Amino acid sequence: QVQLVESGGGLVQSGGSLRLSCTASATADTVIEDMGYYRQAPGKDREFVCLHSRDDYKVYAESVKGRFTISRDTVKDTVFLDLSDLKPEDTAVYLCIAVHYGDGLKYTTWGQGTQVTVSS
Repeated sequence: QVQLVESGGGLVQSGGSLRLSCTASATADTVIEDMGYYRQAPGKDREFVCLHSRDDYKVYAESVKGRFTISRDTVKDTVFLDLSDLKPEDTAVYLCIAVHYGDGLKYTTWGQGTQVTVSS
């Protein structure tokens, strides 16, 4: 089993910055492969934001590329998402995810979400 604890977020003015963090806790035999974030704005579908693999591969949505940076402490199974040059359209609940594999299956765990609000 994997559990995620998220922190960060809040209210910021347009052009500002925030940092989100997410820590995964798992049983000793569970290896967290990928960690990342999705987001969901009111009335919109959930959308991919970024992902950080265990072997340091990173991928970003086009809408956040160059503004958001994901980093990871693999030993602590913690990811950090630095959001900069924030825009009102970045307002959403940001949800951390963690991916692990077992018995040939892929398991995705979702965090509870943290609110990011960007005022214009």
